[in-house]
Amino acid sequence: MNKLKTLRAFKGNLENKKVLVRVDFNVPLVKGKVGDESRIKDALPTITHLLKQKAKVILISHMGRPNGKKNAELSLKPVAKKLQTHLKNKVNFIDDCRGKKVEKAIQKMKSGEILLLENCRFYAEEETNDISFAKEIAKLGDIFVHEAFSAAHRQHATTYGVAKLLPSYAGFKMAEEVTLLTKIMTKTKKPVTLIVGGAKIDTKIGLLKNFMKKADYFIVGGALANTFLAGKGFNVGDSLYEKDKITLAQEIMLLAEKNSEEFLLPIDAIIADSIGPKVSTLDIPLEDIEGKMKILDIGKQSSKKFIQIIEKSKTIIWNGPLGLTEFEPFQTGTKTIAKAISKATKNGALTVLGGGDTIDALNRFKIKFSNFSHVSTAGGAMLEFLEGKKLPGVEILKK
Repeated sequence: MNKLKTLRAFKGNLENKKVLVRVDFNVPLVKGKVGDESRIKDALPTITHLLKQKAKVILISHMGRPNGKKNAELSLKPVAKKLQTHLKNKVNFIDDCRGKKVEKAIQKMKSGEILLLENCRFYAEEETNDISFAKEIAKLGDIFVHEAFSAAHRQHATTYGVAKLLPSYAGFKMAEEVTLLTKIMTKTKKPVTLIVGGAKIDTKIGLLKNFMKKADYFIVGGALANTFLAGKGFNVGDSLYEKDKITLAQEIMLLAEKNSEEFLLPIDAIIADSIGPKVSTLDIPLEDIEGKMKILDIGKQSSKKFIQIIEKSKTIIWNGPLGLTEFEPFQTGTKTIAKAISKATKNGALTVLGGGDTIDALNRFKIKFSNFSHVSTAGGAMLEFLEGKKLPGVEILKK
């Protein structure tokens, strides 16, 4: 298999070189301020390395979905302020990512300075991978560094097109992601356990199918589990589930059975009649669910059952919370499982976590990312990689 060209392997002199770095600073903004710094922190080792090498660091990123139009609410300006708090260097910001104004700003840069460009998705040409747009961006730098694994599944101008036009390398975090996820796919220690949560089957179907002959155990929670439970004939009350995906859920369970793999679903649940921060809840067996009851978390017996599997697993992949973690009454299941995976990591298991909702849950519970082997801030890219798909932004960086 072709190896990734990484920044760590770059032998040249970077002093005074214009290094164009594609980061993913698509972070949540709350009242104009950065709400979650995870993706900014991911890029810090690469940025710091380049600054120490006295390169001129030019950062480019997207933010949200502005549909090719300028939108002040999706400006990266607040990110420049937050990034500056993490770096000793001043972070300059310019309100565009192309054109003479940007070119002039870069010409004035001194070695060891950093410039963050405005949201590249303010131009529709970014998402269509327009060659003229890619050329215009590419001429801003001498070298391209891809440090946005979470956007590597997109064949966009700044994630793919530019990499075809400049000497290109994977940043430290990108290389780490690819190395670990490749290990998960090819050299896993058994038993392997795949834990999936969230709401929709469509986002996890490829992952479940690709791991049918790789995983020994499947643990399913969240609203996703409700569709499988309905497929097994349980009454899920007024819970969120996908009625039109029941047949698909049944097919997946049959496939797991055929491959002699254990497919574990909750055996009890935290239920409530309504959703909110202070609602009354009950922990009841699945058989007792009826009427307007809503399944909003896994119950204590389910947690115990799942933890027994986690404790004997040597490789654990987790994507998606097991309950509605936005509200305290439904956080216990996910928090308990997170702590069990953290303990398994200490005991030598390889543990890889990913997905925006999983990250949100860890932050909400104040559980450190360092408690696990690897925490990926990539959602769709991680899923597609583990589904066995080739990511354009990764493939273009291979030797």
